[in-house]
Amino acid sequence: MTRLTPPRSLPDVKPVTPVARLDRTRYADSSTRVAIEDVASVVGMSKTFIRRVLGAPVNTLTAGQVIELLDQDAYAETFVRRSQVLDYLFATAAGRVEASPDPISLEDGEAFELLEGDALDLIPRIPAGSVDCVVTSTPYWAMRVYKASHFVTWADGEVCPYGHEQTPEGFVRHTTELLYRLIPALADHGSIWWNVMDTFNTRTQIRGNAAEALRAMQGHDKRAWAEHESRRYSAGHAYLKDGEQCQIPAQIAARASRLGYYVKSTITWAKPYTTPEPQNSRVSRSLEYVLHLSKHRTPRFSRDAYRQLPPTLGGRNTLLETDKLSDVWHLATSQGGGHGAQFPLALPARCIGLTTNAGDVVLDPFVGSGTSGVAARSLGRRFLGIDVAPEYLAQAEELIGMVESTAFGAYGDHASRAPSHDDVSVTRAAKA
Repeated sequence: MTRLTPPRSLPDVKPVTPVARLDRTRYADSSTRVAIEDVASVVGMSKTFIRRVLGAPVNTLTAGQVIELLDQDAYAETFVRRSQVLDYLFATAAGRVEASPDPISLEDGEAFELLEGDALDLIPRIPAGSVDCVVTSTPYWAMRVYKASHFVTWADGEVCPYGHEQTPEGFVRHTTELLYRLIPALADHGSIWWNVMDTFNTRTQIRGNAAEALRAMQGHDKRAWAEHESRRYSAGHAYLKDGEQCQIPAQIAARASRLGYYVKSTITWAKPYTTPEPQNSRVSRSLEYVLHLSKHRTPRFSRDAYRQLPPTLGGRNTLLETDKLSDVWHLATSQGGGHGAQFPLALPARCIGLTTNAGDVVLDPFVGSGTSGVAARSLGRRFLGIDVAPEYLAQAEELIGMVESTAFGAYGDHASRAPSHDDVSVTRAAKA
C-alpha cells in the first residue's frame, strides 16, 4: 500500500475522492492463504456468508476467493478501500503487521491510569477481554484543530491526525479501524458508547473549538476564509455536493455492524444550547449521536442507574425525561474547559452506570481533559485513559485526582450507592 510522508503542519482539507482500481493480478500466483477472520472484517461479511458464497467450509482463503467476495453485491467497505483489500490481507498474513508489544493494563487494585500516546498503537496492547466498557467522545471530522495533533499512518494508507482526513469516508474508515482494534480488548459482556458528531460538506475555517466559531459569528474575527491556517474545501468529492450533510454517524454504525458488532442503539443526544448556525436553507442542529455497540446480543445492562443516580451522574433529567429510558437523551452541554470536543459529565456517567458494575474497567481512548475518568471514578469504576496531548492528560489527572482525594465526595458518595448488576441479570435481559 502507498505510504505518504507526514506533512510538518496540518494541511487544508480538500475532499477529492481518489481514483483507484483493484489489481486482480498482483497475488494471482501467491500460495499464501489469509485467515477467514481477517477477511470477514475487511470485506464486511460474516464468516457464514463467506462460506456460503464460496460453497465450502473454508478457514483460509486464496487471493482468487477474496476477489470473488469483492465481486459480490454484499461487499461493502469497512476500514480499507476495495482496491487495498488484497494488499492489507496479504501484508497481515505475511507478518508485516507488527505484533503487540508488552501489554498495558490496570494493576490489581489500581484505580486509574492515563497513557500518553496514539490510541491506534496502544489499543492492541490492552489484554484480551479486560475492558468492560468503552466510552469516548471522538474528534469531529474537519471541524477542529486539536492541540498536539498527532499524525497517524492508517490501514488505508492515509497519514493524518484522526479527525483531519481529506474526506468524510476517510474519517469513517479510521473510526472503523479503531473499533476493529477494540474488539479483542472488550469483554464479552461489554459495551462501547461512541459519541460522534455529523457535519456538512461546506467550505469553512477549521477552528480550535466552538467558542472560536461563536466569536466569529459575533463579528470578532475579521479574517477571511483564505487567511486561516487550516481550511476545509467542499468541491471535488465523488458525490457530496456543497452544503450536503455527510451522514457520518450512520456510516460508522453500518460499518461497525459489518465488523461483527451488534448496533444496540443509535442514541440522539438532544442539546438544549448549541452554537448558532448562519444558514437559511435548512433547520439548525441541536443534537449529537451516541452509538451503543456490543459484541453479543445481550451485553451487561441495567436501567437502575438511570432511575437511581442523580442527574449530574447520568440519572434521569426530571424536567425533560420520563421514567422510560428512551433513545433520546436530554443532557446539558459541557462548558468545554479549553478542549475542542468535551462532553458533559452526565453523558459518560449514564453510559457507564447502565452497563458496568462497581470495580469494572472503563476505557476512553480519547480521554481529553478527563470527563469520562471523573465519571468512572465517581461511580466506583476503574479507569484507563489514552490521549496524545500531554496538556489534556495533565488536566485529566488533576480532575480525576480531585475525585480520588475526596473519596468521590465531589459528587456525593454515589460510588457506594451506585446500582450494580451481576451476570445473572444479563441472562434475564429482554432480547432486543
